[in-house]
Amino acid sequence: MDPAQERVGASASPAAPLFEEVAREWFEKFQPKWTQGHAETVLARLTNNVFPYLKDRPISTITAPDLLPVLRRIEARGAMETAHRVRGILSQIFRYGVACCYCDRDPAADLRSALAPAVVRPMAAFTTAKDVAGLLRAIDDFQGTPVVRAALQLAPLTMVRPGELRHAEWAEFSFDITDAPTWTIPASKMKMRRDHIIPLSRQAVAILVDLLPLTGHGRYVFPSARTASGSPSERPMSENAVLAALRRMGFSRDEMTGHGFRAMATTLLVEAGWEADLVDLQLAHAPANKVKAAYNRANRLEDRRRLLQAWADMLDGLRGRNCEGR
Repeated sequence: MDPAQERVGASASPAAPLFEEVAREWFEKFQPKWTQGHAETVLARLTNNVFPYLKDRPISTITAPDLLPVLRRIEARGAMETAHRVRGILSQIFRYGVACCYCDRDPAADLRSALAPAVVRPMAAFTTAKDVAGLLRAIDDFQGTPVVRAALQLAPLTMVRPGELRHAEWAEFSFDITDAPTWTIPASKMKMRRDHIIPLSRQAVAILVDLLPLTGHGRYVFPSARTASGSPSERPMSENAVLAALRRMGFSRDEMTGHGFRAMATTLLVEAGWEADLVDLQLAHAPANKVKAAYNRANRLEDRRRLLQAWADMLDGLRGRNCEGR
């Protein structure tokens, strides 16, 4: 043996960790700071779009030309926004790798201008009384599972984001307060990282009471169809469940989306004369002024309760039913 080569081998640095190892380490490090829905989305984007092609590569050997085909595959599906978001995720992983001495630089940063720009479109939503009435009747007649139908019925009544709805837990609901039931979403699940209280209308309570015998034995209000029977591996309803239901009812992605229920409520409520700031507050949009935000959270709960009850009654009117019914 050559003594010089033996000394070089003994002093060589250990092999660089594989990309998937670093990606999962980064994910576990930052996951506690994200909402559950965001964490699931990030992991799904890595699992479906990146790991199949890069998971076994040492992270220090990956270059920009190695990453470009991964992003081009996403572009080829027409998912331009997803391609840009995956590039951003890759950049965060590589920057974490640099900080941990796993690699020397962030090659994803070199690809900022390599992707076609994403076309930002507003979330499709029905915003006319006629269209909303048709949507509500279609939801009531939906032939899918009772859990998905209940989620579709509750979405417009609560005005929450799709991820907040499907991750709803029974422990977050309070029906004990006389005539003032609420749903409190913890800050960890909210985009703005603060607790959000949702006053429940009579119609929303009726939907939940009907659903309680079906899913009340488990953690989630809307569990996955595979775990609704109370399996220990219970998971929330799929993020595609509501979208798939809308498609089954004949509504295209250019007509209505899960996020569209929020735009629908905003348009009709403001047109009906409700204060835009109050609607924004119920949507959990962040006021620019922190003092104003604290004041609103503390003092406008009853205003929002009146808003949501009036909204539920308005929807019943559009549907053509008495406000006490569903």
